[in-house]
Amino acid sequence: MSRPAADVRRVIKAYDVRGLVGTEIDEEFVFEVGAAFARLMRAEGAPGSARVVIGHDMRASSPVLSAAFADGVLAEGLDVVRIGLASTDQLYFASGLLNCPGAMFTASHNPAAYNGIKLCRSEAKPVGEDTGLAVIRDEVIAGVPAGRDRTGPRGRIDDRDVLGDYGRFLRSLVDIAGLRPLRVAVDAGNGMAGHTAPAVLGEIPGLTLLPLFFDLDGSFPNHEANPLEPANLVDLQAFVRETGADIGLAFDGDADRCFVVDENGDPVSPSAVTALVADRELARDPGASVIHNLITSRVVPEVIAERGGVVVRSRVGHSYIKALMAQTGAVFGGEHSAHYYFRDFWGADSGMLAGLHVLSALGRQDRPLSELMGLYQRYAASGEINFRVEDAPACVDAVLKSFAAQTVSTDLLDGVTVDLGDGAWFNLRTSNTEPLLRLNVEARTADEVSRIVTAASERIAPAGETVR
Repeated sequence: MSRPAADVRRVIKAYDVRGLVGTEIDEEFVFEVGAAFARLMRAEGAPGSARVVIGHDMRASSPVLSAAFADGVLAEGLDVVRIGLASTDQLYFASGLLNCPGAMFTASHNPAAYNGIKLCRSEAKPVGEDTGLAVIRDEVIAGVPAGRDRTGPRGRIDDRDVLGDYGRFLRSLVDIAGLRPLRVAVDAGNGMAGHTAPAVLGEIPGLTLLPLFFDLDGSFPNHEANPLEPANLVDLQAFVRETGADIGLAFDGDADRCFVVDENGDPVSPSAVTALVADRELARDPGASVIHNLITSRVVPEVIAERGGVVVRSRVGHSYIKALMAQTGAVFGGEHSAHYYFRDFWGADSGMLAGLHVLSALGRQDRPLSELMGLYQRYAASGEINFRVEDAPACVDAVLKSFAAQTVSTDLLDGVTVDLGDGAWFNLRTSNTEPLLRLNVEARTADEVSRIVTAASERIAPAGETVR
């Protein structure tokens, strides 16, 4: 059946499929998406395209929706491999291991009422708006021709447990032999890290895993599974202090992002983690390319250059990073949002693998994490500040005019980035999905960051109102 274009476009977005369960996403809708995805994969005729691997998170709607999607794939004559409960990077692993396209049912860090689908080709190659999602969207709008009445042989279903293989594979990518004993607090936020962390971290000799909110519960009874929000790190920070842990790791709902807290309970910037992992990967592969998005701290390109790597700067967004990973053969890529991409992981992102790198770096020397990460935290930063505005271009123009006398240079790779000299800069960019203007500021001192934020905020929102 055909569907209103506006309704479909609201759910099939630039990078994935996501919406409210029952009103925007239901079984019939995901059946059609599954059938359209299968048709696209079959038409491309790529290796492994005769079957699709499907995983799902712990949300109450995920098993039913993933089954409906599988039915759409089967109706088109493709086979399905079900891996059941999985993190998103576990699904990517399965796509790489089995060399076939994949579908992960999750709404990541969104509230319980939402669900969605992350799609990939074989070897975890992304499917975004420019690489297939638009085709799927248009077909769903027009009405998927095959549907449940398709004649011809249906595909078959196989079940496969890849959790143990996933854990062993990640550990094989990082040198974890001979680490000093570590107490590692992990806040799963009732998300999929409660499923994957024991399989990955629980198998490391000398590591004591201290679990927090490991019960899988898609209603998120303790806090939202979005560690990017400072309020959602409070429980882990207190837990680290109470238990005397050497490090804390927090994961989002589908466990593809990893946030780090030091032994004092203080958050470690994802930019610092990016710099540390880049340092380690360049030691293993001198002269390789490393990607960072334009919101990461300046420490990231500094460390890459200091270690002899090739700096590649990207727009914000996993589709851009993954495309550059493929184009450049980069060994690693990192974003300010705690997405970390690895050449050895099919160019896909894995928060758990990034966490393993931090644990390896910590366990191979005697300093506490706060001192170790101090090497990679050279600047103060504001974090992302969001303003709800009606006329974003006018706001940006007002800010640029107010800083004109201090501006050294500007670039327009993603929004506008203004270099103010002596290590200070800010970026303004609009959201792709909401009427928001996003501000990021970095400088050598917290006072300088505060001054820039205040001056920019006065031009964007005179009343001082911001939104997260």
